[in-house]
Amino acid sequence: MKVAIGQDSHKIDYKNKNKKLILAGIEFEEDFSILANSDGDVVLHAITNAISGITCKNILGKISDDMCNKEGIKNSEEYVKEALKYLKEKIVHISISIECKVPKISPKIETMRENIASILNISKNCVGITATSGEGLTEFGKGNGISVFVCLTVE
Repeated sequence: MKVAIGQDSHKIDYKNKNKKLILAGIEFEEDFSILANSDGDVVLHAITNAISGITCKNILGKISDDMCNKEGIKNSEEYVKEALKYLKEKIVHISISIECKVPKISPKIETMRENIASILNISKNCVGITATSGEGLTEFGKGNGISVFVCLTVE
Protein backbone atom coordinates (compact mmCIF):
# COMPACT_ATOMS: atom_id res chain seq x y z
CA MET A 1 0.00 0.00 0.00
CA LYS A 2 1.05 3.55 -0.70
CA VAL A 3 -0.62 6.82 0.26
CA ALA A 4 -0.01 10.26 -1.23
CA ILE A 5 -1.35 13.73 -0.59
CA GLY A 6 -2.12 16.14 -3.42
CA GLN A 7 -2.96 19.80 -3.02
CA ASP A 8 -3.84 22.71 -5.25
CA SER A 9 -5.42 26.12 -4.86
CA HIS A 10 -6.37 28.93 -7.20
CA LYS A 11 -7.79 32.42 -6.92
CA ILE A 12 -11.35 33.04 -8.02
CA ASP A 13 -11.66 35.35 -11.02
CA TYR A 14 -14.81 37.42 -10.60
CA LYS A 15 -14.04 39.57 -13.67
CA ASN A 16 -13.93 36.93 -16.43
CA LYS A 17 -17.57 36.15 -17.21
CA ASN A 18 -16.68 34.20 -20.38
CA LYS A 19 -14.85 31.32 -18.70
CA LYS A 20 -16.82 28.55 -16.99
CA LEU A 21 -16.14 27.32 -13.46
CA ILE A 22 -15.15 23.64 -13.66
CA LEU A 23 -14.50 21.42 -10.63
CA ALA A 24 -13.88 17.65 -10.89
CA GLY A 25 -14.63 17.98 -14.60
CA ILE A 26 -18.14 19.26 -13.85
CA GLU A 27 -19.36 22.67 -15.00
CA PHE A 28 -20.83 24.88 -12.29
CA GLU A 29 -23.38 27.56 -13.14
CA GLU A 30 -21.61 30.47 -11.50
CA ASP A 31 -20.82 33.97 -12.69
CA PHE A 32 -17.12 33.53 -11.92
CA SER A 33 -14.28 31.21 -12.84
CA ILE A 34 -10.80 30.29 -11.67
CA LEU A 35 -7.74 32.37 -12.48
CA ALA A 36 -5.56 29.93 -14.45
CA ASN A 37 -4.05 29.25 -17.88
CA SER A 38 -5.94 25.96 -18.07
CA ASP A 39 -9.58 25.41 -17.13
CA GLY A 40 -8.37 25.86 -13.53
CA ASP A 41 -9.98 22.67 -12.23
CA VAL A 42 -8.36 22.65 -8.78
CA VAL A 43 -9.92 19.28 -7.92
CA LEU A 44 -8.35 17.53 -10.90
CA HIS A 45 -5.09 19.39 -10.29
CA ALA A 46 -4.95 18.12 -6.71
CA ILE A 47 -5.70 14.59 -7.96
CA THR A 48 -2.89 14.93 -10.50
CA ASN A 49 -0.53 16.00 -7.71
CA ALA A 50 -1.58 13.05 -5.54
CA ILE A 51 -0.86 10.63 -8.39
CA SER A 52 2.51 12.34 -8.84
CA GLY A 53 3.12 11.74 -5.14
CA ILE A 54 2.89 8.01 -5.84
CA THR A 55 4.74 7.90 -9.17
CA CYS A 56 7.36 10.57 -8.35
CA LYS A 57 6.71 12.00 -11.84
CA ASN A 58 5.55 15.61 -11.55
CA ILE A 59 2.96 16.47 -14.17
CA LEU A 60 1.85 19.89 -12.97
CA GLY A 61 4.64 22.24 -13.88
CA LYS A 62 6.65 21.82 -17.07
CA ILE A 63 4.62 18.92 -18.51
CA SER A 64 1.20 20.53 -17.95
CA ASP A 65 2.54 23.96 -18.97
CA ASP A 66 3.74 22.48 -22.27
CA MET A 67 0.42 20.69 -22.74
CA CYS A 68 -1.50 23.90 -22.01
CA ASN A 69 0.65 26.58 -23.65
CA LYS A 70 2.29 24.70 -26.53
CA GLU A 71 -0.40 22.13 -27.37
CA GLY A 72 -3.43 24.17 -26.32
CA ILE A 73 -4.72 21.46 -23.93
CA LYS A 74 -6.72 23.37 -21.29
CA ASN A 75 -8.84 20.44 -20.03
CA SER A 76 -7.40 19.33 -16.69
CA GLU A 77 -8.72 15.79 -17.20
CA GLU A 78 -5.89 15.40 -19.70
CA TYR A 79 -3.35 16.19 -16.94
CA VAL A 80 -4.86 13.43 -14.78
CA LYS A 81 -4.67 11.02 -17.73
CA GLU A 82 -1.02 11.98 -18.27
CA ALA A 83 -0.27 11.29 -14.59
CA LEU A 84 -2.07 7.93 -14.78
CA LYS A 85 0.34 6.80 -17.54
CA TYR A 86 3.05 6.51 -14.88
CA LEU A 87 0.91 4.82 -12.21
CA LYS A 88 1.62 1.09 -11.93
CA GLU A 89 -0.40 0.53 -8.74
CA LYS A 90 -4.18 0.12 -8.47
CA ILE A 91 -6.14 2.99 -6.96
CA VAL A 92 -8.21 1.70 -4.05
CA HIS A 93 -9.55 4.95 -2.59
CA ILE A 94 -9.44 8.70 -2.99
CA SER A 95 -10.58 11.25 -0.41
CA ILE A 96 -11.06 14.85 -1.49
CA SER A 97 -11.49 17.86 0.80
CA ILE A 98 -12.56 21.17 -0.75
CA GLU A 99 -12.42 24.51 1.07
CA CYS A 100 -14.31 27.45 -0.38
CA LYS A 101 -17.08 29.92 0.41
CA VAL A 102 -18.37 29.73 -3.15
CA PRO A 103 -19.60 27.80 -5.01
CA LYS A 104 -21.79 25.53 -2.92
CA ILE A 105 -20.20 22.10 -3.43
CA SER A 106 -22.79 19.83 -1.77
CA PRO A 107 -25.38 19.89 -4.59
CA LYS A 108 -22.78 18.58 -7.06
CA ILE A 109 -20.94 16.04 -4.89
CA GLU A 110 -22.60 12.94 -6.36
CA THR A 111 -21.99 14.08 -9.94
CA MET A 112 -18.39 14.94 -9.07
CA ARG A 113 -17.88 11.50 -7.47
CA GLU A 114 -19.26 9.79 -10.58
CA ASN A 115 -17.01 11.76 -12.91
CA ILE A 116 -13.86 11.22 -10.83
CA ALA A 117 -14.63 7.49 -10.59
CA SER A 118 -14.97 7.38 -14.38
CA ILE A 119 -11.69 9.25 -14.97
CA LEU A 120 -9.78 7.04 -12.51
CA ASN A 121 -11.58 3.85 -13.59
CA ILE A 122 -12.65 2.99 -10.02
CA SER A 123 -15.97 2.49 -8.27
CA LYS A 124 -17.87 5.58 -7.16
CA ASN A 125 -17.86 4.03 -3.68
CA CYS A 126 -14.07 4.56 -3.65
CA VAL A 127 -14.41 8.33 -4.09
CA GLY A 128 -15.11 10.46 -1.01
CA ILE A 129 -15.68 14.21 -1.23
CA THR A 130 -16.18 16.63 1.65
CA ALA A 131 -16.54 20.40 1.52
CA THR A 132 -16.17 23.17 4.07
CA SER A 133 -16.24 26.94 4.19
CA GLY A 134 -13.62 26.83 6.93
CA GLU A 135 -15.81 29.21 8.90
CA GLY A 136 -14.38 32.06 6.82
CA LEU A 137 -11.01 31.89 8.56
CA THR A 138 -8.89 31.63 5.38
CA GLU A 139 -8.87 33.41 2.02
CA PHE A 140 -10.72 30.38 0.61
CA GLY A 141 -13.44 30.64 3.23
CA LYS A 142 -13.72 34.35 2.53
CA GLY A 143 -14.52 33.70 -1.16
CA ASN A 144 -11.16 34.63 -2.68
CA GLY A 145 -10.22 31.18 -3.93
CA ILE A 146 -10.66 27.43 -3.77
CA SER A 147 -8.30 24.99 -2.04
CA VAL A 148 -8.34 21.21 -2.45
CA PHE A 149 -6.53 18.45 -0.60
CA VAL A 150 -6.54 14.87 -1.86
CA CYS A 151 -5.48 11.69 -0.11
CA LEU A 152 -4.88 8.86 -2.60
CA THR A 153 -4.45 5.23 -1.56
CA VAL A 154 -3.08 2.62 -3.96
CA GLU A 155 -1.95 -0.99 -3.73
